Amino acid sequence: MPLIETIKEKVEKITGWGRPKRREVDAVLRPRKPNVFRFADDGIVPNNSKLPLILYRGPIRTADAPDPAALFEVLFERNGWKGSWRDGIYDYVHYHSQIHEVLGIARGHVTVRLGGSRGRAFKLKAGDVAILPAGTGHKRIDEGDDLLVVGAYPAFGKYDLCRGSMEEHERALKTVPKVPIPRKDPVYGSGCEWRSGQIPNTATGVGLGEDWRSLWILFR
Repeated sequence: MPLIETIKEKVEKITGWGRPKRREVDAVLRPRKPNVFRFADDGIVPNNSKLPLILYRGPIRTADAPDPAALFEVLFERNGWKGSWRDGIYDYVHYHSQIHEVLGIARGHVTVRLGGSRGRAFKLKAGDVAILPAGTGHKRIDEGDDLLVVGAYPAFGKYDLCRGSMEEHERALKTVPKVPIPRKDPVYGSGCEWRSGQIPNTATGVGLGEDWRSLWILFR
């Protein structure tokens, strides 16, 4: 992470200076349908057989924000997703086997492969949010010069970094199903799409959000 972002983050969190208020966050929050994707275990990356990846396109309006990263940090934290960080995305396939993760694009754009080496490439830009259930492989393929990502995690779970060894895969098959489902969605808060019971089983890497018209947002 650039030094300026490290300093800015620490100063804001300690002093409260520059941190957006709740009403300011609400003012840039826009309703968006969840785009839903499932990825199969490829033998190296387990992905998640129960919970799909959720992608929101542009739920946060970052234009003209003095510090767009702070918008994501405040939003995620108020919905119970904490331990936030500012950085990029690793350029190798990795996943977390004991915790879920949310990634908010605060600035710039990036192409990421989600779901492991047999997954799918997504182009994400400022304002987008991806919610990765435990076990979901992710890797940066390309990025803009000014990329800045904000990540955070639910209250329950343990951070680990798995790079795709067979030993990690075997352990992940046992730990991933046990990771608790968070109470709140990191963006919209009221409820969690994973708890709704209305997400259908889908083919590997197929998204439903914009094409499956009957899917209803539960967050309001």
